[in-house]
Amino acid sequence: MPRRSTEVSEPMYFVLAALLDGPLHGHAIVGKVAELSRERVRPSISTLYGILERLTAQGILAVDREEVVQGRNRRYFRVTDSGKALAAAEAERMHHAAGLVRARPDLGTA
Repeated sequence: MPRRSTEVSEPMYFVLAALLDGPLHGHAIVGKVAELSRERVRPSISTLYGILERLTAQGILAVDREEVVQGRNRRYFRVTDSGKALAAAEAERMHHAAGLVRARPDLGTA
């Protein structure tokens, strides 16, 4: 959610979507977000960790585990039940919003 809002930004949505299949560490999240968004969203590591820290502080994500790989700490994040509910609610919101446009016969999508 952007800093002082209940709105879910596109990068946040894709981070949540990336973690729905199970825990991932930072670099794996970036790759999964890029894959899911068809390379449209590719947050920098610093942006990603800002998102991860905010969502963790809000109880949307949790640290699943930590390990040391090649002398560096690696944290794996997972989606909490609150995070799953948020992802589902955001998907429904976007589905409804898309339907408003798709239903228009003048756009040839009805």
